[in-house]
Amino acid sequence: MLLEKIKTPGLSHLSYLVGSGGQAAVIDPRRDCAIYVEKARAAGLRITHIFETHRNEDLVSGAPILAEMTGATVLHGPNSERPVVYAKTARNGDCFTIGQLEIRVLETPGHTDDHLAYALFDTAYPEKAVGVFTGDALFVGDVGRTDFYPDRREEVAGLLYDSLQDILALGDQAIIYPAHGAGSVCGSGMAEREFSTVGHERLNNPRLQITDRDDFIDFKVSENHYQPPYFRLMERLNMEGGEAPPVVMRPRNLSLDQLNSCGADHLIDIREPMAYASGHLHGSMSLPVNMLPAFAGWFIEEGQSLALIASDEEQLATAMAHLVRIALDNVVGGYVGVVPAAAKGEQMQQTPMINTSEVEDRLTEAENWTLLDVRDIDERNANAIEGSNHIYVGHLNERWHELDQNRHYTLMCASGARATIAAGWLASRGFEHIDIYLGSMGAWQAAHD
Repeated sequence: MLLEKIKTPGLSHLSYLVGSGGQAAVIDPRRDCAIYVEKARAAGLRITHIFETHRNEDLVSGAPILAEMTGATVLHGPNSERPVVYAKTARNGDCFTIGQLEIRVLETPGHTDDHLAYALFDTAYPEKAVGVFTGDALFVGDVGRTDFYPDRREEVAGLLYDSLQDILALGDQAIIYPAHGAGSVCGSGMAEREFSTVGHERLNNPRLQITDRDDFIDFKVSENHYQPPYFRLMERLNMEGGEAPPVVMRPRNLSLDQLNSCGADHLIDIREPMAYASGHLHGSMSLPVNMLPAFAGWFIEEGQSLALIASDEEQLATAMAHLVRIALDNVVGGYVGVVPAAAKGEQMQQTPMINTSEVEDRLTEAENWTLLDVRDIDERNANAIEGSNHIYVGHLNERWHELDQNRHYTLMCASGARATIAAGWLASRGFEHIDIYLGSMGAWQAAHD
């Protein structure tokens, strides 16, 4: 008997392979799904079922691709916005046998209308559920967001409350297997831990401490979440069925001349923020490789072509994997060699960094200057620098038009990483008078405590 978690770095997506008696099922597979076949075959199992907890918003489902590879049946919930063409519909009470195991369906709408949870039973010990695959309804330390239906905010929050009661009714002994962990855009309060039980969550999950349904609805309606534009692409692909990923997951190597003539819609520098600020190629924007899953979907549109600029080959490979999983993988190639290019006289751009004392001086003396805070609204509401303005970093994809290119902007966030993304985006749009507050709010608080 096997139950293995497969984690997708960056997206903090969690999928699962469960098997018994020569059969196996996969819950919420990612697009690059050969890993499930390899693990199943290594354990002597054949994948017969693929269960989707919901229409994912943050990554491309690998269900139709894995079904083509294995012949397995895909199960998806009812009430999707459009038919999920590659799946059969599973409904409340349906039961599926995987060797000695049973997977029983719970309809759990709220996060999305089509959301399902799957309770896992061992028929040799049938008294109560061993565990439950909770999708994006219940996380470790948090519950699912309910902002995808803005015209029905109160209704869907109430639906999630009711669904959580159904999951809790499985019993405190049940282990929970959520679809995301800490760092995912699908929740803001998840614990760093990826293991828990229904009982532990009942006692400790802050959202489950709100036991009155109306109070829960009020809380969920008041939450602030951001929806990157690429969510719409994910939603469409996860109903139509996404294409298989590229066979080769490394971008081809580009020379500097090829990079300069490739005609890509975006030159994306995936090096660390300080490396980008110290020296970058003209027209490139900063999206550090570890921040691609969270921010690429704000600035890159479906079908747009990309060229990547990296420190080394491994960065290119990691970036390609991140981009494939969100279907923004029209990558014409990758370049490694910014430092050697500089040594040969290639013209570089730099983004100055300033410290707290310089920010303090400018706040009292500078004209034609703005301190622009690009953190999310909850961070800003908790603590803001008086005199600063605010635009969330992702919203600069459109709101940069509101800014005056003749004005001087200092970008800030919590530490400087998101500020570098913002500065890089503005630089790629032609802004010349920009710099970054090094350390940002962290440095400000250290200086003023």
